[in-house]
Amino acid sequence: MGLSGTKHVPTPIYQAQNLTTTEFDKYIPPAHEDLLLKDPTSYQKFIGRLLYLTTTRPDIAFSAALRLVRYVKHAPGLGILMSATGDDLLRVYCDADWGACVNSRRSITGYLVHYGNSPISWRSKKQATVSRSSTEAKYRAMASSVAEVVWITGLFKQLGVDIKMPVTLFSDRKSAL
Repeated sequence: MGLSGTKHVPTPIYQAQNLTTTEFDKYIPPAHEDLLLKDPTSYQKFIGRLLYLTTTRPDIAFSAALRLVRYVKHAPGLGILMSATGDDLLRVYCDADWGACVNSRRSITGYLVHYGNSPISWRSKKQATVSRSSTEAKYRAMASSVAEVVWITGLFKQLGVDIKMPVTLFSDRKSAL
């Protein structure tokens, strides 16, 4: 593809970039015009070669193709691996980006579940309804995270895997209020 001499980048997509649909662009024109390819087969071959990465590297699933190559060049050994060492503690991280979708003003929920040092479940999804505040969006994110943890703990129980849950989420009781 002629990209062996490109510089590497630490992230798979440009930071703070919001993507829009073509329907949105009809009403609010973009700052720059997208150019159409004269021969789409080279792009199709390029994407075909990168498809296998999307199953093992979810951080690059929606990235731009050229930036993706530069990112893979930066970190060729990264991937999702289950660590053989570590504790049996289940950790969950969640957040919401209030009103992040420019088309519908719906919030984006994201969570990551770790078992020991290994990620075992993650999700990023547009919320079903428009939240009236960032707090409401974060509560919705926590609710989807809790539903995932309930499912995972049930699965682990059926498999006979002993897991530990964190005792507290906060360092002191006042910060929880």
